[in-house]
Amino acid sequence: MPTDAPPGPLRILVFGAALRAESVNAQLASLVAHLIADTGAAVDLAAMREFEMPMYDGDMEADRGLPAGALALRDRIEQCDAFVISSPEYNGSVPGVLKNAIDWVSRVRPQPFKTKHALLVSASPSLVGGNRGLWALRVPLEHLGTRVYPDMFSLANAYEAFADGALKDPGLRQRLTETVEGFLSLVRADVRYVCLERRWYEFLGDRTEAAITQRAES
Repeated sequence: MPTDAPPGPLRILVFGAALRAESVNAQLASLVAHLIADTGAAVDLAAMREFEMPMYDGDMEADRGLPAGALALRDRIEQCDAFVISSPEYNGSVPGVLKNAIDWVSRVRPQPFKTKHALLVSASPSLVGGNRGLWALRVPLEHLGTRVYPDMFSLANAYEAFADGALKDPGLRQRLTETVEGFLSLVRADVRYVCLERRWYEFLGDRTEAAITQRAES
């Protein structure tokens, strides 16, 4: 339903999933954050080292509850309309520190990943640009109910790809820009032009009472 108040800007969390400050994925996250900000959206740029947490331990959770780092990441996710993860690839899969963060945050109720849109990007010195890790990352996120954007961006030969914070190759610059714009268009449609109510069952462990989720289908 239209309202008298104009809609506020989209709120997008951009999350660099590498611990190393000079990681190419930190550079890619920063670049994506700038592209999003250029569209008028509000950007929250975060790094993995902001959310310190131990390895997931069910006994620790039962004894002490969730660690502060997991709760801080939960808060940042809840405050956004959608999020972007720039993730390195470790041995063809998801970095352990990122999977651990997802596992901890998944213990929160209501489930913060559920109903959020996500865009996955990666940068790697390899010829495949970390793409195998992104395919592995889709699995836990989609299991938790996240709407992972079909198109992903993987930057190969990443150590030579940047110049002054931008991508050297004009074709890659255009592809990344188009990917980000397409993702934001979908998020904007879902947030501002909701046209359908449907039940959402991907995360069967979620026992929250909010069984009906509004979302736009395209």
